[in-house]
Amino acid sequence: MRRWHVERHGVQRGGWLRAAVLGANDGLISTASLVLGVAAAGGEASAVLVAGTAGLVAGALSMAAGEYISVSTQADIEGADLARERRELAETPEAELEELVALQQARGLPPALAREVAIALTAHDALGAHARDELGITEQQRARPVQAALASAAAFATGAGLPLLLVLLAAPAAMAIGVLVGSLILLCALGALAAWAGGAPVLRGALRVLFWGGLAMACTWAAGALFGAVG
Repeated sequence: MRRWHVERHGVQRGGWLRAAVLGANDGLISTASLVLGVAAAGGEASAVLVAGTAGLVAGALSMAAGEYISVSTQADIEGADLARERRELAETPEAELEELVALQQARGLPPALAREVAIALTAHDALGAHARDELGITEQQRARPVQAALASAAAFATGAGLPLLLVLLAAPAAMAIGVLVGSLILLCALGALAAWAGGAPVLRGALRVLFWGGLAMACTWAAGALFGAVG
């Protein structure tokens, strides 16, 4: 008896992994930067926490709204394309079959086999076959606005909550340094985890996130210190 094995590829989880990493990175970097800016301006721990919490809520809602609008637009486009394909299948089925045959031939199948495959796919699920082979739409990749919005908000809030936790745990005198060092370590871990899960070089992924996150924090720290001194 032949045994089938399941292969796991990084590209299969690339979509959700990218969204999760982007959301968590945005939350961690933006909130840590905000916290450091307020601290550099001379803000007390309570003011830092208020600013960071406001940044978490605003950022999570902004991410959710932006993702919902973006994915809703994609869903509208997909719906329009599928409606047009459904209409064409009803009005010109022969032409649609020939189109599917041509698509199979473009993939390397000989003409006779391409026609046989196209006929079988049409008999099984004509719309699904054209959606997949002609439009590149699969059930796993269909646009889901609410799901995307909730996932984006959750990822951002998770990343944003980490600097706030560092504020609570750090001693008042060393709050800024504690947040900075802790956030940089967390950024390295997040970048390494994302690279490992995607099968990419771990060190390169960690350093890439560390560099850009550290740059954002340094700029915000400098802005806070400048305006704090002016004030």
